[in-house]
Formats: sequence, structure tokens, C-alpha cells
Amino acid sequence: MSGPTADGAGGAGAPLVVGVGASRGVPVSEVLDLLTATLAAAGCTGRPVAALATVSARAAEPGLIGAARRLGVPLRSYPAAALAAVRVPDPSPFAAAAVGTPSVAEAAALLAAGPGAELLSGKRKSAPTGRPARATCALAAAAVTRCGAVTAGREGAPAAPAPGADIVMSSPNPPRHGRDRRTTGIGDKAPDSETTGTKET
Repeated sequence: MSGPTADGAGGAGAPLVVGVGASRGVPVSEVLDLLTATLAAAGCTGRPVAALATVSARAAEPGLIGAARRLGVPLRSYPAAALAAVRVPDPSPFAAAAVGTPSVAEAAALLAAGPGAELLSGKRKSAPTGRPARATCALAAAAVTRCGAVTAGREGAPAAPAPGADIVMSSPNPPRHGRDRRTTGIGDKAPDSETTGTKET
């Protein structure tokens, strides 16, 4: 199937996708603190975030849903098999044993950012005080096409096609800074996908 040709990824105007891995019970604050630290370390503070992305087995985690709601962006989830097909620099045997894919954060970020996406920040772990980390995240930027469009939202790994994502929470309005940010409800159905929350095991 032909489509726009991408000139590259990671341009200053390209939206970011945040891939998030999480243990059960991760707090919203831990996810948001990790995201803030990762954006700062990558020199991306202030850049728009288009979506959070994770594995289907963690799509119903209140901490991830709450973080997406606070940011005013959708939370996309992918089957473990789709994430396992994405090449990443830092695969983890622990993640493979826990959720069936050697990468969640990096693979989900690349998959959700679309064909030609670039990983801007590899996997980082949260650093809560007094207890083990429960979250990881990675940043990917969508490719910018010759006509100025971006590929974010066209789910697909750089190396292989992937099924559409389940959208846990959608936000039809662009994220807005300040107190007047609005989001839509949880459980909106994505095209060609199953209702979110049914894949949790």
C-alpha cells in the first residue's frame, strides 16, 4: 500500500508518543513524575505529547488511565505479540516473563508513533523513594512526511505491520495547557478494535 513518503522523524514539530510499562498498582503520580523526568532528560520539555501507549495486559491499570486523563491524551494498548515484533535497543527478559513481550515502553512508543518513527529516549525507570520502581517509559517521535503531515496514530511498527490499537481513553480535542483541559470518558471504542478492558488477565 502506498502512502506519503517520510522525510524523517523527531523534527521539532513532530508530536511525541510516550510508551509506558507498568507493574500492577502503579500510582498516577509515579507515571507522571517519570514522564516529566524523561522529557527533561531528552531535552523535550514543552513538546506536545500525542498519546500514551502500553501493552494490552496493562491497559486497565488505573495509574495509566489516570495519567492519560491528566495529560488529556489517549491511552493506546497493543497485544504482546505486536510489541514483541518491534525491534528495540533494550529488551527485557523480565518483561517477557511478566507480559509476554521483551519490550513494553520502547516497543509501544514506536508502534503508536507510526511507520518511520524514531526513538528519542530509550527506556527509563521511575525512581520512587523507599520502594522498587513500578513504571518505565520511552519517547518516540512520529515521522514527518514531505507534505508536512505526521504519522502518529497510524499504528504500525517500523519493521512490520501491526493490528490497530485498543484505545482506552480518547481525547478528540487537542491537549490544552492550563486548567481548562477536557477529556472524554473511558471505554471509547477504537475502529476495528475490541472494547478495552476485555484483554486483562
